[in-house]
Parts: sequence; C-alpha cells; structure tokens
Amino acid sequence: MNRPFPRVGIVFNAYEPRSVNTGERLSEESVAEMAREVHDAVKSLGHDATLIPLQRSLMNFLGRVKELDLDVLVNLCEGFYGRPQWESNVAAVFELLGMAFTGSNSKTLAFCQDKYRAKAILTARGLPTAPSQLVTSADQPLELRLPVIIKPNSEDASLGIYPESVVRDAASFAVQTRRILEKYNQPALVEAFIDGREFNVSVYENAGPEALPVSELDFSALPASSPRICSYEAKWFEDHALYLATPPICPAPIDDSLRGKLQDAAVGAFKAMGCRDYARVDFRMDAKGRLFILEVNPNPDISLNAGFVRALKAASVPYEVFWKTMIGNALKRKEAHDTPDVGAR
Repeated sequence: MNRPFPRVGIVFNAYEPRSVNTGERLSEESVAEMAREVHDAVKSLGHDATLIPLQRSLMNFLGRVKELDLDVLVNLCEGFYGRPQWESNVAAVFELLGMAFTGSNSKTLAFCQDKYRAKAILTARGLPTAPSQLVTSADQPLELRLPVIIKPNSEDASLGIYPESVVRDAASFAVQTRRILEKYNQPALVEAFIDGREFNVSVYENAGPEALPVSELDFSALPASSPRICSYEAKWFEDHALYLATPPICPAPIDDSLRGKLQDAAVGAFKAMGCRDYARVDFRMDAKGRLFILEVNPNPDISLNAGFVRALKAASVPYEVFWKTMIGNALKRKEAHDTPDVGAR
C-alpha cells in the first residue's frame, strides 16, 4: 500500500424489514446514521472514505468493495438481512477474502452472540457471572431461585427485555419463556436477577486493552413498581418514561476501589472473549457489593450519542483519534498476516 492515506470503506448493514418481524428494529435502523458519523470522522483524518451498505445481495456488496480497491474496512455490520445472529458471518467473509477490518473477528462475535456459552467462557476464566440456565422448551422447569430475568439468548441491543422480563413467580416464568421461544424463535436465557446497581465499562485497544471511565445507569427516578433494568424502551426511545428515568452517568460516582475492580474485570473479559479494538462490558452489583458480568458486547454502538463515545469523551479521547487508532490496528493486523515467514522451508 503506497497511498499516503489508506482508502477506507465504512461498511454497515442497511435496514431490511422482514416478513416475520418482532417490531424491535430501531437499533438496526440507527446503524445508517452511525455509519454517516463514522464516515465524517474518518474523512476528517484525510482518508478517502466511502459508505457501503450491505443489503440483500452479498455478491453486489462484495463487488462494490472490490471495485473501490479499499485498503481497510470499518466494520459496522451488526447483522445481515435483519438477523443479528449473522453478524459473525459477515466478518467471516472479510476474513476469507483477506480484508483488513476493524473490530472483533468472527469467532469472538459468534461466541459473544450466544450469551449462555459466553457466560461459560467467562466463568472458566474465573470471571463472575450470575447463575443461569438455558430454556429450550415451554415445559422445561425452572432450576433457579426466584426472582429471575428472562431474555433471548442470541439478541443484542436489549431486544426482548421489558419490565415484565423480571419474574417473581412460576406462572410469570412460564409466560415469559414461552414469549421468547415463540416470538424470537430461539432459547431463552434465564438468569438470577441481581437487584442492584448497573455499570458498564468500555474497553479499547491502544497498544493494549485500556479500560475507559466507568459508566452507571441511574435508576433513582424509576417508579417503585418498575424493576431496575435497562429495558428495550429505556435504551432506544428518548421520549419514553423509562428512557428518561434511567440516565447514564459517566464517570460513575464510585470510589477508586470499585472503579479498579470494574475496569480490571472489564479488561479480563475483553481478553477472555478474544475481543479486538473495542468492546463494552456490562455489570450488575448486588447489595453485598459483589460484581457480576451480564455480557460482553464486541463492536458496540459507536454513534456520537452512545455510551462508548460518552466514555471516550470522559477520557478526553477525540472521536477522530479513536478511529485513527482503530484503522491503524486493522492495518497492522493485515501487515502481520501478510508478512512472509522468511524461515519457512
């Protein structure tokens, strides 16, 4: 590559409504807006940058990528054809074609998408997660003590999580597991409900993984009847009462000891899941001060109003500098992969 500035493609999955739709597609529709924000940041660095939507035809998309003779892709694809479960497949295509791209590899994306298996990996590495079970049929009995929270096992962006997802009796357990099985056509992840504070820690790779300032969701304005969680409405609908009642605070008002524990655990989870470039780790803390990892989110929302960028600002890292680092990381990986082994026979 002899160009003074690498040629960059901003790839993202275009919104594709499906005939079978849960109605929860706002997060998917917002990807195009995020891609435009990233495009502007990358252009400001001096790069020749092009927005490339991934739509129904994968072949047309790859043809466009090839036609532009790109040096690196900023991978904002969160799925394909309305299916977040195919996020890892898109990254796998880039790997097969030898393309340099930002963010985590296909293996990490697949592991993190399967929340139950991701918890097993974290537990094996000595990282704390809440007790859980995977429910695959409507007649499967509850194995955990109530209360529990029930969510789809392979969705993200809080899809499928509502106030009624926290259940406190057997009848509600049956209703909510059946809702997940039938509406989302996948197993339900059932976790012990950790009733307490919720934190998240963004991690980005700048030479090595670095934890950004801790963020906390402030639940103090929630009505007493509502469980202290970040539901789908609370995450995406800015005029919704639950959104207004759960503002994020970054940096979180916590002492140095708790901050260090959260940041160390976040970096540990980043490494355990094989994340690259950037990720967000979500936590709950119970009344005894015990921390539990809820999930590891590789390639999280990186739009200007998202939590990750809020943490970058708290750490005084400009958005453009972040993308300069991410593009540099991807190109270094490509260079290392393409360098011949001179000692090979």
